[in-house]
Amino acid sequence: MVVTDLISDSFAVNRLLLASMISVVYAELVFSQIDEPTTFSWNTLIRAHAKSSNPRKAVVVYNQMRRHDVLTDNYTYPFVIKACGSSLGLEEGTTVHGEVFKRGLELDLIIRNCLVDMYCKCRQLDLARKLFDEMLLRDVVSWNSMIGGYVGVGEMGEAQKLFDKMPERDVFSWAMMIDGYGKKISNVNQARRLFDAAPVRDLICWNSMVAGYRSVGDMTCASKLFEEMPVRNVISWSIMIDGYAHHGKPMQALSLFRQMLQQGTKPDKVAAVGALMACAQLGALDQGKWVHLYVERNRLSDIVVQTALVDMYTKCGSLDQAWKVFDNMLERNVVSWTVMMVGLGLNGLGDDALGLFVQMEKEGYLMDDLIFLGVLSSCSHAGLVNEGLQVFDKMKNVYGVKPKAEHYGCLVDLLGRAGRLDEALSVIKGTPMKPTSASWGSFLAACRIHKRMDLAGEFVGHLLELEGEDSGVYVLLSNIYAEEGMWEDVLKVRDAMTERGIKKEAGRSAIELNGIVYEFVNEDKSLLHVQEIYSVIWSFSTMPAITYECM
Repeated sequence: MVVTDLISDSFAVNRLLLASMISVVYAELVFSQIDEPTTFSWNTLIRAHAKSSNPRKAVVVYNQMRRHDVLTDNYTYPFVIKACGSSLGLEEGTTVHGEVFKRGLELDLIIRNCLVDMYCKCRQLDLARKLFDEMLLRDVVSWNSMIGGYVGVGEMGEAQKLFDKMPERDVFSWAMMIDGYGKKISNVNQARRLFDAAPVRDLICWNSMVAGYRSVGDMTCASKLFEEMPVRNVISWSIMIDGYAHHGKPMQALSLFRQMLQQGTKPDKVAAVGALMACAQLGALDQGKWVHLYVERNRLSDIVVQTALVDMYTKCGSLDQAWKVFDNMLERNVVSWTVMMVGLGLNGLGDDALGLFVQMEKEGYLMDDLIFLGVLSSCSHAGLVNEGLQVFDKMKNVYGVKPKAEHYGCLVDLLGRAGRLDEALSVIKGTPMKPTSASWGSFLAACRIHKRMDLAGEFVGHLLELEGEDSGVYVLLSNIYAEEGMWEDVLKVRDAMTERGIKKEAGRSAIELNGIVYEFVNEDKSLLHVQEIYSVIWSFSTMPAITYECM
């Protein structure tokens, strides 16, 4: 076109601009070659930016269009308004809304739908609902936009009222409601009722329902539904892998990751992070290295994946590899630094963790509660008591960061490990919020190690105050009493567990051998090699071996 001088033809260059939207940079270059851009040219460039990773640039182009006195039309505003919603630009969106009103386009259905959606994304639901209620004509997009706004903030009651009034629903309407009940307010029973009632279930509906079960930790139902899916995509696999990794089932996460590859589905970054998290939990260094190689070869590596790699390597004890990944990161965020600090602390290198903290201070990072949690955790694991106390003091008095329950828990753990149990108990009693089970668990563990039964008894009165179903603190207290031969107190603790419906989790351990991870669960006789394992154990004993049948 350049050689034949077609680049000066307005019609031809506009078509080239439309075709070049796959690359925003190239679209801008083509646009710059147009001597007198028309409304169509400006609209096309605005549309390209609205769909890009930086939608705010669409508003910039729109303002340039206005400064050049180019006439806007009803095709201009939908893209600009969508860009305002995507970038949460409420002020810009309100200004554009005013321009729409001045141009007399406020009754245009597409523009009004975009305005409702924009206000919903900017959490201005009252304004969105006012526009919605004033609409003389609505289509399914109008209803979905307003319902989506309520779902986005977890107002499922209002969303349900609109859903029930809808004259016509599409699969997206059902998927939004399922997703809202399942993930936003964890009401998977209502989500399942809607799922079962949906006249047509597309892939989005299936994924939403599986994600709902995953969000409440019901991986059994999630797995059952996953197996029933008529068709799966990478999102389906990623939901399950990430769910298993986050809910303490790393073996299943790795197994599913392998199945995903065998069936020819290319993992995305979510699946890769889930697999790395599973490797970190199991200490499966060889498999973690393989996943690392896979993400590098398939260009899946970004700041989230690299942070997961650092976490995996530190938890597997491979600090050289962790440092290598961390040093090679082109971009780091607070989470990246915190993961590296915590990893160093877990491996007893508290001084190095403090060094990273000092480096962050020098580089001017905004210090938040997550960073201090990482430093305190590192000091606790490395036994740096005085340093940890100094960091806690600096957090409050220098940086003005208000400690949360997790920070007080780290402080209790720090003092408890050092045997300073009276101070640890004072911290628990002086905490402005209700002490967590983690704080009491750290305190009890320290009492057990330092043989302080007198202080362990302090916990008994707080048993019923604990929230959740954390069996660890109950079992720990029971074991402390058992070691002292206080069997009546053991029974009291066990009775309290029974009354509250708390069950002791089965003990688990894992070992990686020749790239294969073997997991052992207490009282599980279903392992293929269980007979050989027991034969080896009993070979060290004078007692006769016991034969177990594999189920």
